[in-house]
Amino acid sequence: MEGLIMAGQLLLGLTILVGLHEWGHFIAARIFGIRVNKFYIFFDFLFPMPNVLNFALWKKKKGDTEYGLGWFPMGGYVDIEGMIDETKDSSKLASEPQPYEFRAKPAWQRLIVMLGGIIVNVVLGILIFWIMTFRAGDNFLSIQEVNKLGIVAYPIAEEIGLKTGDKIVNVSGKEVKDFSDLMGSDVILGENVYFTVLRDGETLEIPIPNDLYEKLSDEENEGFISALQTFSVAEVSPDTPAEQIGLQPKDRIVGFNDKPIQYYHEYTELAEANAGKEVNLKIKRGSDTLAVNPTLTEDGKLGFMSAPDLNYEHVDLGLGESFVLGSGRALSVITDNIKGFKKIFSGQVSAGKALAGPVGIARKFYGGVWNWTRFWTITGMLSMALAFMNLLPIPALDGGHALILLYEMISGRTPSEKFMERTQQIGMVILLSLLAWIMFNDTVQAIF
Repeated sequence: MEGLIMAGQLLLGLTILVGLHEWGHFIAARIFGIRVNKFYIFFDFLFPMPNVLNFALWKKKKGDTEYGLGWFPMGGYVDIEGMIDETKDSSKLASEPQPYEFRAKPAWQRLIVMLGGIIVNVVLGILIFWIMTFRAGDNFLSIQEVNKLGIVAYPIAEEIGLKTGDKIVNVSGKEVKDFSDLMGSDVILGENVYFTVLRDGETLEIPIPNDLYEKLSDEENEGFISALQTFSVAEVSPDTPAEQIGLQPKDRIVGFNDKPIQYYHEYTELAEANAGKEVNLKIKRGSDTLAVNPTLTEDGKLGFMSAPDLNYEHVDLGLGESFVLGSGRALSVITDNIKGFKKIFSGQVSAGKALAGPVGIARKFYGGVWNWTRFWTITGMLSMALAFMNLLPIPALDGGHALILLYEMISGRTPSEKFMERTQQIGMVILLSLLAWIMFNDTVQAIF
């Protein structure tokens, strides 16, 4: 079932992102009077071979344009008259240019058509983050609240010198307001970052390694840091060991196999170590202490949601404030991608852990539970990431076409159609090789 939910979310997300990206090219072309022969979500052929297995799941001709839904769910395309792309080569453009063709238009108009998809993806990403921010407001856990008890340091954090109970004062000398910033891109993808921590009355500086993202990319890792927290039961899930033993909201688990526990991470560590086993728990309910003996699930779950004893701060935001904050969050996806590529090219992060294809996106991002808030957040992030990736100056991508058009505008010389065809072919080889490698890497990670 989880696999179907992952696939369903990925398919819906791609349909939205690809459909609107191609619509950006389509509407820009139509504004400048360029004929669009086809507008397809997904390919109606075996990509990248435009003459193999040609059929559509649905299509309808309206005016000069055939609208359709292809069978090969790896993207989509618009067939713009007079333009060399993955669906045609220079032999299709042997005749004299017609006024309604892409190649007959001024370079600046062609540039806008090429950037139309990227522009729409950026607008979509900002719109999603804007709406999500307006609906949810600004919710955060302050550093001051966390520092009442300190942090939980997981193995990777312990490896670099942090300890459970540390209180983080600042990051690289700068005050931090929101606890989540300690796990944000400025830390994970930053250079020469350090934490100033307070430990047993002593102030220490803990350097963050430049390859922290590489370490955190391992699926086996438990995380980096979290807030040290006492907890109670918030909600009991039906048909679980928690329901069978009569666990109730507001109960507190204070003992596990005769070992006193106070913090949530202590409970989860013991639960994982005793997965599938019968355990002895001591439950504090009001003034009473109860002893129960549930058998945990095979993945070490009892079946309840915890209520941390932490006070989260909430600020309602107006439309203007939401736009500023939401836009900043959306645009940070692009800056994070730039930082990530810098890490890859510097050798601090392996490309296999940083890049994900359809399988990896479905597993790591959308997940096996359908949650609309998560779905739209991930879709907004992917929209911004798609805009960034398409802007890369690689032939066959929008950025590659745009770079050639900028050269034409500056030099006043138009590259030959044969040159455009060759660069398109080179770009397709690069992209297909990259896609094949990413999908192989995704599959290996999913299996092993």
